[in-house]
Amino acid sequence: MSNTAAEYDAVINNCKGLFMKKTRDYGTAWRILRPQSITDQIFIKAQRIRTLEEKKISKVGDDITGEYVGIVNYCVIAMMQLDCSADTPSELAVDHVERLFNEKVLETKELMFAKNHDYGEAWRDMRISSLTDLILMKLLRVKQIEDNKGLTEASEGVKANYQDMLNYSVFALIKLGL
Repeated sequence: MSNTAAEYDAVINNCKGLFMKKTRDYGTAWRILRPQSITDQIFIKAQRIRTLEEKKISKVGDDITGEYVGIVNYCVIAMMQLDCSADTPSELAVDHVERLFNEKVLETKELMFAKNHDYGEAWRDMRISSLTDLILMKLLRVKQIEDNKGLTEASEGVKANYQDMLNYSVFALIKLGL
């Protein structure tokens, strides 16, 4: 029997470990990125995953697992940036960043459990390549919302899409055995 909460937490702890190491190395250089640039960074990672899934060969040596970890962390960055105002300093303290990371992940995990209740953990029977495609679809939606200056008529906003992409990435990482 699977334990989604424990598996989810294990994946997040792995992603967070890398994120915090990079935060200590680089500070919060990501604060310079506009939301559209973060979306494009996630797109690059998702597109690379899809290419590797199709071609089955990596010429740079980085694997799919690392790209999914990158998507998780960029989604957290995107959600943090959405909450920052123009007067938020570009350099944030490491302990503050860790609190923000935990806050964004907790909100996203709660959303995942609500959806898992309604969908019955359907992701467990999905192919990893379908999770990749769903992430790419969500990215196209976010790009369209961004191009429309955030205006939507009937859809969720960008944060919900980032949360879904984060959760799809965690599901893929669980399935990959991270």
